Amino acid sequence: MEEKKGKLWEKGILIALVLIVLQLILHFTGQDKNTILGLVSILIFLVGIIYVTNLYSKDLNGQVTFGNLFAHGFKIAAIVTLIMLVWAVLMYKVIFPDMQDQIMQLQREESLKRGVSDEQVNQAMAVSKKFFMTFLVAGTVLYYIVLGAIGALLGAALSKRIPAGASPFQDQPGQPIPPSDEQGQLPG
Repeated sequence: MEEKKGKLWEKGILIALVLIVLQLILHFTGQDKNTILGLVSILIFLVGIIYVTNLYSKDLNGQVTFGNLFAHGFKIAAIVTLIMLVWAVLMYKVIFPDMQDQIMQLQREESLKRGVSDEQVNQAMAVSKKFFMTFLVAGTVLYYIVLGAIGALLGAALSKRIPAGASPFQDQPGQPIPPSDEQGQLPG
């Protein structure tokens, strides 16, 4: 059982590291506000969850239910969510503390462009600054958990599963299963 939990963490850490490296690349190249490149991180996360769910099915030779596959994918998504939450807090509080001010300034400029009064913008900025970390934590958790659930559902749906009651030793679907006696033993 310990080996299984270790593998869950390994898979989750690997996906999270890829996402963190991508975020750093986008930040240092000035592309962190690029919506199209932001979609790449969504795609990487979804494909990662689908891939590890499919690997889990292959490891068990398809002898797994949809629910087991979904649970496996969702556990890994929860691990990624936890890591990305810690990363987000570190990023805004320790690594790039000026990033919050940059985001607030961009929001101010956008609000003024839309014709919002200076007084309303100042009120909105005060609320945003006061609850920034709350919004960051809630947004990060919601974002990764929802995407993780979608990835786990897709992974479970796309992974190989042998139907209940079917023999894993069958070469072709529809081939009859040999009869067994009352104790479930195969003859001979």
